[in-house]
Amino acid sequence: MRKRWIWIAPLAILAMAVFIVIGGEIVMHLWNWLLPALFGWRQITFWQALGLLLLCRILFGGLGVRGSHRSNMRFRMRRRMAERWEQMTPEEREKFREGMRSRCGHGHADATQHAQ
Repeated sequence: MRKRWIWIAPLAILAMAVFIVIGGEIVMHLWNWLLPALFGWRQITFWQALGLLLLCRILFGGLGVRGSHRSNMRFRMRRRMAERWEQMTPEEREKFREGMRSRCGHGHADATQHAQ
């Protein structure tokens, strides 16, 4: 088992490095091909492309993998709300719906005032 890790760990590190280099190159070439011609922006270097790739990952993708803490928390919240919904009576569900409509600006009182 240890012999296997001796080969897997360096290969994994090498694969990550290759992936980063390829990603940086793709971002750099796409930027330099499209944005100067379309918007008159400057061309960027490889290191700026890597920084841009990292910034986009942080802003739009998070730093975790698909099974990140955020997605797990969202799943747990949905499951918990579904369990609560199932335990509500029809009257409680309608009261909940009305409360949500009034909070979101879709209440019946608002609709009649705007219609006049």
